[in-house]
Amino acid sequence: MEVRSMHFKARVAEKLNDPVLQGNLRLSKGKFVDKRAESIRELPEFEATRDAAEAIRNRALRDLDLWLEEFERKATARGGSVLWARDGDEVCRLVIDIARRHGVRKITKSKSMLSEEAGLNQALEAAGIQPVETDLGEYILQINDNEPPSHIIAPVVHKSKEEVADLFARVHRKPRKTDINEMTREAREILRPHFLSAEMGLSGGNFLIAETGSVAVVTNEGNGRMVTSLPKVHVVITGVEKVIPTLEDLCTLMRLLPRSATGQSITNYISVLTGRKRPEELDGVEHMYFILVDNGRVGLLGSEFQDMLRCIRCGACMNHCPVYQTIGGHAYGWVYPGPMGSVLTPLYTGLDQALDLPHAATLCNQCGVVCPVKIPLPDLLRKLREKQVEEGMRPWFERVALRMWAWVATQPWLYALGTKFAVRYLRWLAGGSDRIRVLAAAPSWTEGRDFPAPEGRTFRELYSERQRR
Repeated sequence: MEVRSMHFKARVAEKLNDPVLQGNLRLSKGKFVDKRAESIRELPEFEATRDAAEAIRNRALRDLDLWLEEFERKATARGGSVLWARDGDEVCRLVIDIARRHGVRKITKSKSMLSEEAGLNQALEAAGIQPVETDLGEYILQINDNEPPSHIIAPVVHKSKEEVADLFARVHRKPRKTDINEMTREAREILRPHFLSAEMGLSGGNFLIAETGSVAVVTNEGNGRMVTSLPKVHVVITGVEKVIPTLEDLCTLMRLLPRSATGQSITNYISVLTGRKRPEELDGVEHMYFILVDNGRVGLLGSEFQDMLRCIRCGACMNHCPVYQTIGGHAYGWVYPGPMGSVLTPLYTGLDQALDLPHAATLCNQCGVVCPVKIPLPDLLRKLREKQVEEGMRPWFERVALRMWAWVATQPWLYALGTKFAVRYLRWLAGGSDRIRVLAAAPSWTEGRDFPAPEGRTFRELYSERQRR
């Protein structure tokens, strides 16, 4: 997937002025939030479980190489093949090699964000292999000119039912339907022949279990099991950081993942897939491959950003982010939107490719509060901002202004004088109104919104009066 994060500000303006998108975002806003709040009330030990999950992920990352080696040993012993990919290009090459080795012409897919990172669909099509997305949301996006997802859990949350109905009628060439059950059935009827004719299935993996050499795939649609059991070949593509030590660890994490993602106590399907079909078994694949991908992850180990590797891709951070809820996911310009994307995109693609993303947050800490594995997202965003300043990536006038402010803040008498002057100046700009239409010192702040005028005296003035009383 092409990185377009350098165009964040322009894309934000475009999304804010899109009335259809804004209407769709308003309809979806809060649904995941309310469901999550309801589901965690069912789990009195929720915070203790978060602590345990954080410890599990830290334990795996602390000895990542050892757990990956253990996973490779166990997966290989059960008939799987473990391959390693440095980047997206290598992922595409490995998948195409496997497909050609087995005479594959069609691949059914169950959502894999890492295949989005690699631009796999485009590479497969160029190689003459047909990829078919089978998650309903991903399928909708694929038939809509390969539109990228806007959310990692609900990839088509930015579209309305009416938009999907129009799309189905145009692409499927069938009478337009608006009933959700009928539309879903229509998609199933279109996809069923693909499930039966595909020679390869490709999925992501929520977790890799080292002690058994298994992959855990968590879905709410039955397509995940069709993709991982019907074709003769199953390929799993996932990041190296997804490994966890034991099945018991998986049980702990599964108490948090569905609650944080969709507000469910448990998802419809949890598949723990181990090895290929044995001679005495009726179901399963004949060949199983694991492609374990770096693509920037290993470089975070031991760094100040290692905490980000704990992420279990639940999407809770974006569901609670006021910025994401206002602009949607496409404005972020790459695979991962919201607070997690504002950290991951600069780290994986380069800070110079995503200059605005570390600033695409209010630092309200809603994301940090709801993260099931306690990733301090606001702290990581601040660290990225600091790196930008250290490496001279911010505009010179911004750097000078911040240095001046930092110096003034260390001079109490000057800071007090400055705030008193600023309050009176802003009141004068407001002209008796409660809003400032044009902020002369920083006009870009008021190009698209009004600046609130100060309501009264400064904190120091109020505090001094209280002390006198």
